[in-house]
This record gives sequence, C-alpha cells and structure tokens, in this order.
Amino acid sequence: MKSAALAAAAITAGPVVHAKQNTFNPAPAMGPENDLFFKISLAQWSLNAKFRGNNKEMENVDFPAYAKDKFGIQNVEYVDQFFPSADKEYIKELLKRTDDIGVRNVLIMIDTAGALGDLDEAKRVASVEKHYQWVEAAEMLGCHAIRVNARGRGSDLDVAHATTKSLITLCRFAADYGISVIVENHGGPSSRPPWLTSVIRNTGMINCGVLPDFGNFIIDRRPGGERYDLYQGLKEMMPLAKGVSAKTHNFDEEGNEVDKDFYRLLKIVKDAGFRGFIGIEYEGRELSQDEGVMATKNLLIKAGKAVMAEEEGEEA
Repeated sequence: MKSAALAAAAITAGPVVHAKQNTFNPAPAMGPENDLFFKISLAQWSLNAKFRGNNKEMENVDFPAYAKDKFGIQNVEYVDQFFPSADKEYIKELLKRTDDIGVRNVLIMIDTAGALGDLDEAKRVASVEKHYQWVEAAEMLGCHAIRVNARGRGSDLDVAHATTKSLITLCRFAADYGISVIVENHGGPSSRPPWLTSVIRNTGMINCGVLPDFGNFIIDRRPGGERYDLYQGLKEMMPLAKGVSAKTHNFDEEGNEVDKDFYRLLKIVKDAGFRGFIGIEYEGRELSQDEGVMATKNLLIKAGKAVMAEEEGEEA
C-alpha cells in the first residue's frame, strides 16, 4: 500500500483563496475568563443523550442556555444532527436566543451530509453540495467554521484525492461567507496525522484547517488495531489547527484524565501559538454527562493555568 505521504503528494494543490482572509481564524482569547490563553467552548455531543431518543430532555435551541446556566460556558459548538433543519427562519430563532443571553456560536459539526471522500463522483459532489446549507447557517450564527469529516471507502491514495477535491470546492464556497472548513481526525486514515495534514495542505486553501481531537488518534478500533501517538499527532496537527477538541473519558481522584496528560497536551497547544477555542467533548460513562462536562472544564482550567505558570516562572 502506498504511504499517506505519497498519496497526498500525488494530489495537485488548488489555488489559494484570499477572500475575507481576516475572518478565517477564531478570535483570540481575551478578557478575564480564568486568565487562560484559550477560550473554553462546549461541544454539544458531550450532552448527546439529552437531544435524542425516547428520553430526549431538550431541543437544540435549548442548548446555549443550558451551557451557560449549568456550566458557566458561553461559547458553544453544535452538531448538525440535532438541528430539526437548516432553514433560515430556524437559524434566525437560534441566533436570537444566543444573542439574548450573550452566548457565542463557535462552529457546527457536520456528520450527516455524506462522505467528502466518496469515490463515486456523483455521491461526492452531492455530499459537497449538502454541506453548503451548513456554511450558510454557520455564517448566519456568527460561527467561525464548520467541522467536516474526511471519509470514504477505498485506498488511502484514492480517498485522499477525492477528499482534497471536495475540500477545495467547499472551501471556495465557504470563503465567500468568511467561514473556515476544518477537518477532524475522526477514524480511518484521517486519524493518521501525516495523511490528514497532507490533504489539508494540498488544498491550497487558507480557510481549510484541522480540528485536533485528543481522543481520536485510533485508525483501527479492532483489538490490537493501529493507533497513532497522541502527543506526536497533536504536534503534527497544531500548525493547521483552527480549533481543538478536548475529549475526555475517565478521571482519577485528583480530577486528571486517566489516559491523557492534559498538562502535556495543553503545552503542545500553547507552544504552537494557538489562542482560539478548546471545546469540551466528554464521552465517558463513569460520570454523568453533566458531571463529565464540569470535570473536563475544571481540568482544562487547572492544566491551562499550570502551563502558563511554568512559563511565567521560566521568564522571571
């Protein structure tokens, strides 16, 4: 099998787009929010059980207020499958609610619009076009990006080529709206950073980037399947990052993530010069979803302050 590097190198880069260039990066963290170098946002998936199934507790429009009132978080990241539609009137109502309570809409995660790396040309084009409505919704809501997936069935080379073509077209469309298109490491070859970063770079689009997820460096989820080193992977992805997803599962008695060194992770993030949003994405089972969100928020604050304190000590 050809390597991911060779696969990506075989793809012709698209033209660089400069439209609305200053809007393609999230606003830097400012103000008194815990004096951190980043802003904390909440990914809606952390509370997914509340938005689906027979025991659904709330509607999508309730999410921003819940994030603010329950967790003190005023920046939110949506998931498309929890929207009843992307209808403009619905989006206007959601925007009104967030404006009324002072919550910022950060991004929309798109999982239901098809595979951008589909090798069937008609299906691939249809997938790209299905993403357009979410670009428009993101712009209306004041988001800086939509998060998409690099998925497809076939060789790494073929999927890379198809995904790159899709991203070029989608990013050209999104450029006119001042929206970035960011790709998460989300299974398969996309969880192998050399493959994903090569695809992104080969688009040649300034509004194309990545959303590194702390928990998604698993290429093959079968027992003994391929995994990529979390810390090395994060270092490789951060130069292209326009957002970060702080995924957590289990915590010890001191509030640290059992399987991930958050101090080490946040130091990598800070050293890369990142100053945007880090989204909480709790997926554990030992704590309730509400408890997991708070545990993750507390850990981000603790680890973030520790990173900053150490660097201040070195400069003193």
